[in-house]
Amino acid sequence: MKIPITVIILTFNEEKNITDCLNSIYGLVDEIIIIDSYSTDKTIEIVKEYDLQYHQHPFLNYSAQRNWAFDNVPIKHNWILNIDADHRLTEELASELKLLFEDDIDLSINGFLASRKTIFMGKWIKYGGHYPTYHAILFRKGYGYCEERLYDQHFKVEGTVKKLKGDVIDLITESLTSFTLRHNKWSDLEALEQFSGTLNNNSKLIKGSLNGNPIQKRRFFKNIYDNFPLFVRPLVYFFVRYFLRLGFLDGKRGLIFHFLQCFWFRFLIDAKLYELKKNASEKHLR
Repeated sequence: MKIPITVIILTFNEEKNITDCLNSIYGLVDEIIIIDSYSTDKTIEIVKEYDLQYHQHPFLNYSAQRNWAFDNVPIKHNWILNIDADHRLTEELASELKLLFEDDIDLSINGFLASRKTIFMGKWIKYGGHYPTYHAILFRKGYGYCEERLYDQHFKVEGTVKKLKGDVIDLITESLTSFTLRHNKWSDLEALEQFSGTLNNNSKLIKGSLNGNPIQKRRFFKNIYDNFPLFVRPLVYFFVRYFLRLGFLDGKRGLIFHFLQCFWFRFLIDAKLYELKKNASEKHLR
């Protein structure tokens, strides 16, 4: 018997990923919805081979696309599972969800967190504080939404959330070229948000809390990081992740990942933020 869950997947030119993603949930859940951003490859042709519904909607940003789906697409079930095309549910997580939905879920619980198991260049990145990393992937309809951020968005759930033991496999790169191109784009968004200060008084964002759930704890430490001086903070962050949190145990591919993700990407954000501030200061002096 299929689990009474609606899965929502965002796609854009995901012909290399979508089949394995769908196969990890097809036959497990009762409803699958694809929200496609007008793919130009074979994504839609592949999707049409499955018994599911798909919609096409212009992509503004990740948050807007997710929240548009919640507000505009007919969703059959009261529980929504959110994954991306480069995600796969592990067998452990699939079994756990089956067991979880054998009985009614306590009405006091509105969401569930699962950790992502990052696969980079074919290797599981296990150290450096990168695992476990929890995300709110499953929540009751009407009790969750995606933060309105340009980058580093999380799902915010109203009410109590519980942790699941199973993982979501996250294949974060097809190649170093795609990895660096995506992170270059994301650094633009993060630098712009930090420069504009739009995150400072946004009540819809997840608030950092050392005593909160894993997402709130991570946001707490991210807020501390944001208050460190530019160019110093990526150095400190890489040192903590790679040495103090044993990222070096991930080997050569781990070195590439931790250096690019913990230092290069965040140094690039700082450089772009510095450029924005410099340009704004020069414009003000004219």
